[in-house]
Amino acid sequence: MYAGTTYGKKSGHLIGVHQRIDKIARRYITKHLQGKETFPLASQILHFEGNNGPDGIKHKSPSVDEPWHFIDPAKPEDNSVMQMIYDHQVNLAQALKTNNHERAAFEAAWMAHAIVDGLTPAHHFPLADKIEELFGMPHHERSSVREKNIIKGTNRRDTLSKNWQYWGKKGIFMNHVMFEFGVATAIVGKKVGKVVIVDKDLERLKKHGYEKTFEAILKEVIGLGTYEAYVKKGWNRQLGETVRMELVPLIVKAVVLGWHVSLDMNRTAK
Repeated sequence: MYAGTTYGKKSGHLIGVHQRIDKIARRYITKHLQGKETFPLASQILHFEGNNGPDGIKHKSPSVDEPWHFIDPAKPEDNSVMQMIYDHQVNLAQALKTNNHERAAFEAAWMAHAIVDGLTPAHHFPLADKIEELFGMPHHERSSVREKNIIKGTNRRDTLSKNWQYWGKKGIFMNHVMFEFGVATAIVGKKVGKVVIVDKDLERLKKHGYEKTFEAILKEVIGLGTYEAYVKKGWNRQLGETVRMELVPLIVKAVVLGWHVSLDMNRTAK
């Protein structure tokens, strides 16, 4: 999702989707704190978004140790994003246990970023495979800004064709970018739907773990068909309404439950 540019510390605070979701999720997690439990403030979490977030790495060192938050729903065995989420959950639990507030804010922010991107419909199209097909190399081997953005074909015609497929109108990356920016503009200054977390959600989380919870929410997100609707007809009022009232609340719910796992880990360790 769009998190603003990576050129300023406060970039994205106005229309950054990650930032908006983090703020809403932070309000909801308060309801799940017990006794004297603490959790990073929204302002502390937002510090690790934008330039200090996963997207910042893409600007500073393209494709070198860059978090890769893409999911192909047709390949459930591809769980690299879930492993990232789990690592952040363990680290957040440890930070909460030792009252390391800065580390807790970092882990909460980066976990939320991975969850949000993993549930972003534009990340579900097998974009990673298509990118590697066009560039002719694994994404982690594109080690410069030029290699990441300009495709070198076998000849001039092949170069133009592949770059048009990537950057051109309705190109795979252009569609990806414009969908995410559209989500940002659809929710700026407007209320989003209510986030519903019931006892059944918490029971499933405790019994089956976060991966099953994430998969269930992922299915709901896919069922909305927002990316397919955008690709077919572009942005319109109905699509914006679906994003505000249904898609964003589902993603916020996933973030809250992701953070909840770390709280449970910390409680169990005591």
